[in-house]
Amino acid sequence: MNIIFKNILKNGYFIFGIFLFTVLILSFTPNHFLNAQNSRQETYKQLSLFGDIFERVKEQYVEEVSDKELIEAAISGMLQSLDPHSAYLSADDFSEMQVKTKGSFGGLGIEITLENGVVKVVSPIDDTPAFKAGMKPGDLIIGVEGESIRGLPLNEAVEKLRGPIGTKVKITVLRKDEDPFDLEIIRDKIKIRSVRYEIINNVGYVRLTTFSQTTTSSMVSNIKAIKDKLGDKLEGLILDLRNNPGGLLNQSISVTDAFLNNGEIVSTKGRGKNDIERTFAKPGDILENYPLVILINNGSASASEIVAGALKDHGRAIILGTRSFGKGSVQSIIPISNSGAIRLTTSRYYTPSGISIQAKGIEPDIVVEAGITKKKKEKSSVREENLRGALDKKEKDNSNSDNSESLTRIEKLLEDNQISRAYDLIRGIKLYGKKNSLNKKKLVNQNPHKNKIG
Repeated sequence: MNIIFKNILKNGYFIFGIFLFTVLILSFTPNHFLNAQNSRQETYKQLSLFGDIFERVKEQYVEEVSDKELIEAAISGMLQSLDPHSAYLSADDFSEMQVKTKGSFGGLGIEITLENGVVKVVSPIDDTPAFKAGMKPGDLIIGVEGESIRGLPLNEAVEKLRGPIGTKVKITVLRKDEDPFDLEIIRDKIKIRSVRYEIINNVGYVRLTTFSQTTTSSMVSNIKAIKDKLGDKLEGLILDLRNNPGGLLNQSISVTDAFLNNGEIVSTKGRGKNDIERTFAKPGDILENYPLVILINNGSASASEIVAGALKDHGRAIILGTRSFGKGSVQSIIPISNSGAIRLTTSRYYTPSGISIQAKGIEPDIVVEAGITKKKKEKSSVREENLRGALDKKEKDNSNSDNSESLTRIEKLLEDNQISRAYDLIRGIKLYGKKNSLNKKKLVNQNPHKNKIG
């Protein structure tokens, strides 16, 4: 009996010791460890809930749905609930996206996003079916072939807009201050010419429609061609980023770098405190400090805003037009095991002065609204030279007497209010610089004694 009692007492102390040890461990366990445990338990509950719903859908939905369809839809919904730019890319979507950044893809030629469950046009791409049909930045696409697409995930809306090359698609568009209307667009293979240029008298004009793999090299070669043609007559450059929806980050950096000798171009800040990356310019300004005016509007997004923001902060360019789109987040393309990928927002862009682009955009230095001023043939007016017998009257030049009403490419460009203002601005800067320099030389010549040293 005594032996039994001693064993019970011994075991009792042992059990009490375990209890006391457990209390002590729990007392000194960090709260974050317990919180992590609770978080994991909550995750398991939610995953269990997902499993229950998955099984119910499989068993009781009115039509049979494959496991693959359900799981991909669940993944897509999860990513799209985060922000308008995160998305799941199937193997086909991933492959098409890779082709698109190389400069050729199929479709209508519009960059779109999702806003409050509605497909919104960021911008139409130049010389594409959507551009020719009159699509504008900010247009909302609310229907395809008479069927509403409100509330559809972005990838499903895109699928409805796609189709065989040469086929028509009827889309219903909602535009600000207008009633909904239909547009018929013929689908085509989209060949992107990301850079083109013109010479407006002695001012260079370069248009960037998107940032693809060849954008920087094409832009640099075009600017060199402008410089070769104009030589010392070059007065400056207009860089047109209107309706440019963006593209490759590395191209926006190299485009910016082409005009800067030093300084920060852009920084990206992620979730962690130390998750910061800064990119700096290398020496070498392709324009050699000639005046630079950048055109932006509400269709200028992402990579376009990086270029405009950096060159504005460094005082290297004057920004003219209207406020940009405000897409200042970075999407990383992360390949996954089924040959597809996820596009996930991983950080935000900041201009060199530390200003976030997200939802704010780039404010122009000079606000000029979009518009067209039709140029007409100048009406004949009476001047001194027209009076009979006027002194120093020149012989009348009849070489242009049969001049037609048709406008040249340059005249058509200058009908655009924003291009016209940019052109006048560059000419004004150049003329002021010349006059200022000539006046200084005149003062030196007129007062040589004042310029002697010693």
